[in-house]
Amino acid sequence: MSAGASTRPAPSAGEGEAAALVVSPELARLAELIRGARSVVALTGAGISVPSGIPDFRTPRTGLWENVNPMEVAHIDAFREDPVRFWSFYGERFATLGEKQPNGAHAALVELEARGLLDGVVTQNIDMLHRTAGTRELVEVHGSIASCSCPRCGGEIGLTDVRERLAAEDDGVPRCTACDGPLKPNVVLFGELLSPATLARARELCEGADVLLCVGSSLEVHPVAGLL
Repeated sequence: MSAGASTRPAPSAGEGEAAALVVSPELARLAELIRGARSVVALTGAGISVPSGIPDFRTPRTGLWENVNPMEVAHIDAFREDPVRFWSFYGERFATLGEKQPNGAHAALVELEARGLLDGVVTQNIDMLHRTAGTRELVEVHGSIASCSCPRCGGEIGLTDVRERLAAEDDGVPRCTACDGPLKPNVVLFGELLSPATLARARELCEGADVLLCVGSSLEVHPVAGLL
C-alpha cells in the first residue's frame, strides 16, 4: 500500500467529530491510509456476512462445509447428474438467504463509497447483501442468487419466482416454464470458470488501488486470492 498525494475531499465537521472518537491505533492508521489513498477498494468474503446470520464455509462446527461435501452438492457435475440432490442443498440457501439483511460492515462500505472514499467492492459472496445495502460499484465474482438460468434454452428468472417454484415442485427442483429443464443458480459452482469479464473488472479495480480492504476473507481461494 502506498500513500500518494490525496485526492479525497476534506473531512466535514461531522467527520472530524467521528475521527476524534477513534482511539484504536490500528483504526486511526487505517483511516489515515484511506484518506491518503488515490483509490481504495474492498475485497469481501463470507466472514462479512456472518453477523447477518449466514454461516461461513470452514469455521469448525458452524461452517457450511462441516457437514456437507461441496463436491457432492455444489459442483457443476452434481447439478447435471442429480438436480434433486443439488437443489436439496441450494433450495435451502435460496429460501433463507433472500430474507437476510445487511449488517453494519456492509453499511460502512456503502457510507465510504457515498463519501467518495471507496471506488468499489469486489465480493466472493453470492448473498446479495452488498446489493441490498446499496453498494453501487459492485463486482460479484462468484455470481449471485438474485436469479437462475436454464442451461437448455437460456431462460432466466428472478429470486422471487425461483422461491415460488421451489415451493411448488414436489421434487424441489425449480424448472424452466419454456422447456421444463432444471434451472441453475447464476452462481459459479465448483468445476466452473469465473466470467472473464467479471474477473477482468475485479483485477482492474484491485490493481488500481493504493489500499485494498480485505474483509471477512481468508484469501485462500483462487483465483480471487491472486488479485492481491
